[in-house]
Amino acid sequence: MQTHFSLAQLADPDLAAADKILRTCVHCGFCTATCPTYVIAGDENDSPRGRIYLIKNMLERDETADAIVARHVDRCLTCLSCMTTCPSGVDYMHLVDQARVRIETQYQRPLLDRLLRDVLALVLPRQTLLRLALGLAKLARLTGIQHLLRGRLKAMLAMVPREIASPATTDQPGTFPAEGQRRGRVAILAGCAQPVLKPSINAAAIRLLNRLGIEVVVAQGAGCCGALTQHMGREHAAKDTARPTLHAWAAEMNGAGLDAIVITTSGCGTAIKDWGHLFRGDADEALARTVAAKALDISEYLVKIGGVQPQPGQPRQKVAYHAACSLQHGQRVLTAPKDLLRGAGFDVVDIAEAHLCCGSAGTYNLLQPGFANQLRSRKIANIEKTGADIVSAGNIGCLQQLEGGLNRPIVHTVELLDWASGGPQPAGLGQ
Repeated sequence: MQTHFSLAQLADPDLAAADKILRTCVHCGFCTATCPTYVIAGDENDSPRGRIYLIKNMLERDETADAIVARHVDRCLTCLSCMTTCPSGVDYMHLVDQARVRIETQYQRPLLDRLLRDVLALVLPRQTLLRLALGLAKLARLTGIQHLLRGRLKAMLAMVPREIASPATTDQPGTFPAEGQRRGRVAILAGCAQPVLKPSINAAAIRLLNRLGIEVVVAQGAGCCGALTQHMGREHAAKDTARPTLHAWAAEMNGAGLDAIVITTSGCGTAIKDWGHLFRGDADEALARTVAAKALDISEYLVKIGGVQPQPGQPRQKVAYHAACSLQHGQRVLTAPKDLLRGAGFDVVDIAEAHLCCGSAGTYNLLQPGFANQLRSRKIANIEKTGADIVSAGNIGCLQQLEGGLNRPIVHTVELLDWASGGPQPAGLGQ
């Protein structure tokens, strides 16, 4: 793709990076076939190629972001399926992130839109506020008010879980010792939303790792990774929330040492592995790159240390594996979760259209419920065709998005691995 940035524009490192990305695109259109929003809407502006043209024009002409650019960039799930498909290696992720920052700083959104985004950016990264908000939403739902709501507010109320878990010890700062001879030491991301919604995930990961001889630490001060606010174009807020976690892990690395930083939420894992870009030009850039190099999805780390052995007599269940976009496209972790499940004694089946997003995508299902609900229905229909006993996924957003509409349980992959190797049966499996 030809670009026409001036020399003055190219003096800006971000615009220079955008120019390089844009020049990589060859207009082939392969990305349109795998883009969820284009598959649904059939609108070129809702495809990666269309968004690239919109972003190019905005940046090249130094135009203020307008409603059209904002609408179509907002509709992007950042599922990164286009990057998996692209034969030219276009770095779409960083281009659309740059566009979001520009939209956030230049475009005056409607008042209700601004207020909703402000609330989500304030509440979601903070466990105490999230618990309070979910509690209030549960009370509101008891009044039946959801039947009077429309659009985003109705979607938000529908996503409120029936039960709000109490704080778990496995999400509090502390060290969980290895059983038997210690083989390694890792930090685990407690996270922000996951401990409130499903603390059983990290509890299962810690039990499993401990049984495998791995000491696990939840570092003091480590919390949010910054992904939720970063994808809303609030880059400064993302760095502010990620920085304490960065320094908490750096302290552990410089203290007792870490073999890896284990992530059980693949959306967070994609963001953390890209911290070097988030902190570019920052005093902490070198530190961010060093810490990010230690980050591994839980499935990657388990494969690295030799996998999981099933307990004798474990019933053989048929598991449909849902590949979270942030894991398969963002981190390119494709086979590890399925290999681990098979090694633990499960029969694993793939889901049709596995490359298409389920519609969760961080805050996407709250901000774009129309597209999100269509993608959810499509994903659920494909899951039901598998005839599986259980559905497995590696991202809290996917679990929350899908569990209400399925006729079978859906649990985190690590919970199944923990169960198969001697841990308790995941609560979501019922009988």
